[in-house]
Amino acid sequence: MLLSSILNEIGLSLEGNDKEINGIHTLSEAGPSQLSFFNNDKYKDELSYTKAGAVLIEEKYAYLLPQDTIAIITNEPYLKLALASKLFAYNLTSKTTKPTVGDGCDMDESVIFGSNVTIGDGVTILGGCYIGDNVVIGSNTLLHPNATIYHHTLIGERCIIHSGAVIGSDGFGFAHTRTGEHVKIYQNGNVIIEDDVEIGANSTIDRAVFGTTFVRTGTKIDNLVQIGHNCDIGAYSLLAAQVGMSGSTVLGRNVVMGGQSASAGHLKIGDFATIAGKSGVTKTLEGGKTYAGFPAVEHNVWLRSQAKLASLLKKQK
Repeated sequence: MLLSSILNEIGLSLEGNDKEINGIHTLSEAGPSQLSFFNNDKYKDELSYTKAGAVLIEEKYAYLLPQDTIAIITNEPYLKLALASKLFAYNLTSKTTKPTVGDGCDMDESVIFGSNVTIGDGVTILGGCYIGDNVVIGSNTLLHPNATIYHHTLIGERCIIHSGAVIGSDGFGFAHTRTGEHVKIYQNGNVIIEDDVEIGANSTIDRAVFGTTFVRTGTKIDNLVQIGHNCDIGAYSLLAAQVGMSGSTVLGRNVVMGGQSASAGHLKIGDFATIAGKSGVTKTLEGGKTYAGFPAVEHNVWLRSQAKLASLLKKQK
């Protein structure tokens, strides 16, 4: 779309030369044909390095942008982003076409395929599954009954996806008006599941807002796990039942998260870290250590604090 047309749709106007825009992305990832936005000082350093063609931004920060990036001045950049995201949303239809299927596959007649689906060799898909448009499923992968794979999801080889799992559903993203209404940010990214991943029953993995939500090679996910948009789950990690990952959480390799533990968004957990059950991760954590409690701290620190608390309560009695 022409930038001028996009701005017209979201209640803004263009000053200067027009240009073609083919998508929306973050400051660090956007290219010359993409629109971006700035609404958080945490990313202020990225303004001078962005390659975005245009940026939704407050006037006081516009001077930080490169000369060849168009500043779109607004006092509500996040809300305008939400409105613009709808213009690039994938057009969902009920149309079905025959998938491209490899050798030795076993697929129940009740499976519903969208358009342009590609299935590798030796894939088994049991009854009631839905496979959306432009999905790719690697060889020797097994989908149990009633798994749902949304459009543009890529699934690797030798994966196991259990009943009721939903991969590629919308992440939970909304901008808010000054009077309290919630405006949907359309989730226009996708999900990539790498090889040898197992995903438990009724677990959900949200598609990215922009870019990709990743589940890396060899990771095993229990039942009833929620992975938010733009998360990156490191290779060979283990996520026990009812783990919750807020958006843009990054796990290193071989991270273990105990049952009902969770993370806040936009943080990193290092390689070979272990998060005890029911713990709440609120900040970036180093790898190679065990953490417990809320907020999560090193396990030995948590044990000492619990002992001191118990001793204090005992004295009060």
